[in-house]
Amino acid sequence: MEPFGDSEGLNTPASARTRALADHARFVDENLKRNFRANFIHGVLGMTGFRLIYAPTIIPAYLIMLTGSIAAVGLGAALLQLGATISPIASGSRIEHRSHILPYAIRVGSMMRLMILGLALAAWFLTGNALLVATFACFLLLGFFTGAQRVAFQMLMSKLIPIRKRGRLQGYRNFAGGLIAAVLAYVAGNYFIADAWLGNGYATTFLFAFLLTSAGLVVLKTMIREPPAPVSRPQMPMFERLRQFPELLEDRSFANFLVVQSLATFARVGGPFWTVYAGSVLGLDGTLIGGLSFVFLGSDTVSNVIWGPMGDRYGFKRVYAGALACSIAGVLCLVFGSSAPPIYAAFVLLGVGGSGWMLASTTMVLEFGQQQDTPMRLAFVTTVEGAIAAAGPVLAGVLVAFYGFAPLFAIVLGAVSLSLVLLILRVREPREAD
Repeated sequence: MEPFGDSEGLNTPASARTRALADHARFVDENLKRNFRANFIHGVLGMTGFRLIYAPTIIPAYLIMLTGSIAAVGLGAALLQLGATISPIASGSRIEHRSHILPYAIRVGSMMRLMILGLALAAWFLTGNALLVATFACFLLLGFFTGAQRVAFQMLMSKLIPIRKRGRLQGYRNFAGGLIAAVLAYVAGNYFIADAWLGNGYATTFLFAFLLTSAGLVVLKTMIREPPAPVSRPQMPMFERLRQFPELLEDRSFANFLVVQSLATFARVGGPFWTVYAGSVLGLDGTLIGGLSFVFLGSDTVSNVIWGPMGDRYGFKRVYAGALACSIAGVLCLVFGSSAPPIYAAFVLLGVGGSGWMLASTTMVLEFGQQQDTPMRLAFVTTVEGAIAAAGPVLAGVLVAFYGFAPLFAIVLGAVSLSLVLLILRVREPREAD
């Protein structure tokens, strides 16, 4: 599927629409190098900062430090996902009729970064219940703007970067950003956190994440050249648009993909607890946090160089399947690991699997169905995925608190294994569609 766009496109004669699409394709080709560089630099800086927040190491350790409660880890992860469940549909409905997406993407991206700054300021200046309330509020709002940004930025990429280049862009971007993030995570754990830099190592880490992601947003705003969109849906009220959601599921392969994505999300449900479990076996301290963050982000980074070009060449269904297999192997290593080597190996496999899953799932969504439905298809998948990822960590936290880690491991393994089977048997490669 190639980029698209314009709010009047659906109502123009076929010849005018053809000319508009041709003009759009020509603009994309003429500005491809510049837009590719802008997306790459923005992605590298953004990936570096956001992976410090979303990696299953620093935030869980921070919440354990604040509360001493495993349930609080689940609540924090749930609030991040709850926010991301609320916003995607509203975001999709706000942009699917727009000629230009970049201004909206910059606004929601800016708000997302302010929430990371809020985490840093709360850690420095608040204590007790006020600190907990502010931290959880930042998690909720960070998730909200993350969900909105994901829809907007994926749409922007689909509009500016041809399908033949998307895998390479994301793979190389994730490689460079992840490499920096892995080093920074190691430094954060072993120096910022262990030595309490600037009085609070976690706050210092959050500040670095804010600065890096903000620099990326500045690059995107100043470098991107976005054409008017040649084809898009007319504007309609959000609730009226919601009533059309069943039409998206008429594509059976997309409907099956939605089931696969929902089951695969259970790997994310378990994510916040991997570090907690590793700490219960090896002893949770700054050195362990830094080491696990480094191998998780480092393996995530290196694997992107393989996953991206592989998806461009063979399609992202194969990437998705390989990523799920790596995640299953990583959980098994945790289940049977009782010393440092298998636990570190588990985080390597989980990093490889997580990067492939994120790359494949977000890219495949862009390739199903009609072009003008892409924003709401993205919103639909993000909302369903976010709902599971929101409820799951709370239930998982309670489950672990009362029954230990074994039931959580069993549920995650079962869900991700079923997801792999359904992907292979029931989801077609979108590029092979008639």
